[in-house]
Amino acid sequence: MHGIKSLILGFALFSLTACGSTYRDQSVGITSMAVFEPERYAGLWYEVASFPVSFQDGCINTQADYQVLDADTLSVRNSCFRDGALSVIEGSADVVGPGRLKVRLGLLPFASDYWVLWVDGDYQTAVVGTPSGRAGWVLNRTPEISADRLDAARGVLQFNGYDITQLEMTQQDAVE
Repeated sequence: MHGIKSLILGFALFSLTACGSTYRDQSVGITSMAVFEPERYAGLWYEVASFPVSFQDGCINTQADYQVLDADTLSVRNSCFRDGALSVIEGSADVVGPGRLKVRLGLLPFASDYWVLWVDGDYQTAVVGTPSGRAGWVLNRTPEISADRLDAARGVLQFNGYDITQLEMTQQDAVE
C-alpha cells in the first residue's frame, strides 16, 4: 500500500507543480500522432527510457498496460518495482484528439496531458510526451529495444524540443 500512496503523492506533486524541471524547449512546437488507433495502442508496454520524474524515483521494470473501455476511453495500469515491492496505480485515459490523451490516475481529482508523439507502423515502439515538457517516455512492446528504434525515438523527442541528453534508460530486469 505504501508504494501506491507514494506513486499517487508523487504524481500529484508532479502534476500540480507550476514550475519545476522541464526537459523540453517550450519555444519548439510539439506534435502528436495525426493518425492514432487506440485499439492498436492498447496492450502492454515496457518503459525502456524516460526523463526523470519524482513519482518514478527508484522504479525498475516499469510497465504501462492500456485496455480499450470504449471508443474514446482506455483503462491505464502503470506498475513498477520499487525497493523490491510492486507499485501499481490505475486510472483511465480519455482520447481527446489524435494521439492526445487526458490521463487520470488513482484518486487524483485532475487529469494530465499525455501526447503520443510517435508510434511506429506496427505499434511496437511509442514515444509519449507532455506539452509542458516535464516528462517523456519511450515505450516498447518488449523489455529490450533495438538501437535503430531507440535512435528513432530519440529523434522524435529531439524534434519536439526535448533535451535528449537527459533521457535515461529504464532498468528492465527479468522477474521470476
